[in-house]
Amino acid sequence: MIDLLPVLLASALVGALAGVLAGLLGIGGGLVIVPALVLIYAAQGFDSSIVMQMAVATSLASILFTGLSSVRAHQERGAVRWDLVGSLAPALMLGAFAGSHLAEAVGGDWMKRLFGIFAALIGLQMLLARRPALAEAEVVAESPDMTRGRRLGNGVAGFVIGVASAIFGIGGGSLVVPYLNATGVRMQQAVATSSACGVPIAIAGATGFIVAGWANTHLPVGAVGYVHLPSLAALVLASMPMARMGAGLAHRLPATVLRRVFALLLMLVAAGFLLH
Repeated sequence: MIDLLPVLLASALVGALAGVLAGLLGIGGGLVIVPALVLIYAAQGFDSSIVMQMAVATSLASILFTGLSSVRAHQERGAVRWDLVGSLAPALMLGAFAGSHLAEAVGGDWMKRLFGIFAALIGLQMLLARRPALAEAEVVAESPDMTRGRRLGNGVAGFVIGVASAIFGIGGGSLVVPYLNATGVRMQQAVATSSACGVPIAIAGATGFIVAGWANTHLPVGAVGYVHLPSLAALVLASMPMARMGAGLAHRLPATVLRRVFALLLMLVAAGFLLH
């Protein structure tokens, strides 16, 4: 019999940490939530064959709630490019739904390896790259009305990002932001638009994992498909207020040093997944 209280308490702590880091460093919560939930679920005796799928699915579901909160804040500043959201969203959702079923097909062991590689790449990028100031990160020219080629490019990029987001349990910000910035979208708008893109990714990805895991006979109490509802509630309730605290700390703490420390932690997480 699995005791839900330790799962709830541990998930709340993870949610609080993910919220602080999201507000402080601007990183997606999935990079924290997924490896932490893997450890929590394994320690509480969840079936080892579904631990990774449940961690990713629950992380994706949590992004729906945190993403809506983030979108509201960005929209108040008028930074969300809804034309780009509308162009990307269908492909993002299709990719995320397909990615959830691909994750089910490849199994937990391969998902761990892929997540390890992804975490290592993000950690390496955070460790080596200098974070430019917003003024330096802005692209000079605003992108014009999208041509047919631009729409096709958004469709292809959206599908690929959606697949990757579902496999890794992330909102896609680490992929959407550089894509939009590279296509001529100012950094502030790219970040804001990326937060809006996380919502359709979360909806389609979580739905896909619910469908994929619906008939699994190894699901623990409280799971709907691969989404663990008690963990989800604890994550969301803890992460949303802590994200605001993290945003406040960002103005008082040395963000560059903190990013490098977190990058090193990501590298350790990656090593754990790859060498396990």
